[in-house]
Amino acid sequence: MFFEEKTIEFKFYNGFSVTQKSKSIKSLHDSAKEQGYENILEVSTKSDSKIGWELSAFNLLIDFNSDQQISVECAFQGSKVFERNIQFKDLYDVKSVEAKKDKRLKESGNIIGFEFEGQWWNNEPKTAFYDWIYINALYQNRKDLVEELCQYNTFSDIEFNPQKSINCQARTCAILVSLVKQDLIEEVLSSTEKFIDLIYKKQSIQPQLDLY
Repeated sequence: MFFEEKTIEFKFYNGFSVTQKSKSIKSLHDSAKEQGYENILEVSTKSDSKIGWELSAFNLLIDFNSDQQISVECAFQGSKVFERNIQFKDLYDVKSVEAKKDKRLKESGNIIGFEFEGQWWNNEPKTAFYDWIYINALYQNRKDLVEELCQYNTFSDIEFNPQKSINCQARTCAILVSLVKQDLIEEVLSSTEKFIDLIYKKQSIQPQLDLY
């Protein structure tokens, strides 16, 4: 693995306001620091850091159809393929929050895979497709953010709920930083096969941490 996940107990402040989210983030980070973790970056739209906000899948853009860009969130949601080969490609062209909350995503049965720009992705490894589009979007289009991101070694995502979701921006950022620091990023992005084989089938050092 290229990361270590750590469960941290902290006081969660209920509510959807930015103020309440900020309180929860501070509580999480304070608890993590008490356990010796430093240099923490919140990766979400609720981050008080500009880079953390820009790294949200809602805001990070990926190349699409050779002549446009869409958010990673829209790319992910629009690429889901459900039973009976149902796919909602119209989600590529909406706002990130609309794609995330589209009720059809919960009413169409099981996800059997992903299809993005003619390329098929299986459900296993579970986070491979999300990690691939996120890392590609960041490394190809925002190398300035990659350089800044590598100054951190601990990541959190206050919006991630492990009981409802599998993919986590903080985890993906940890993987990316590990790949860059081990000088493996160019190799794994050269093909999907190398990407899956190296990250999900082989063990490596665990220099990064993401917090939930």
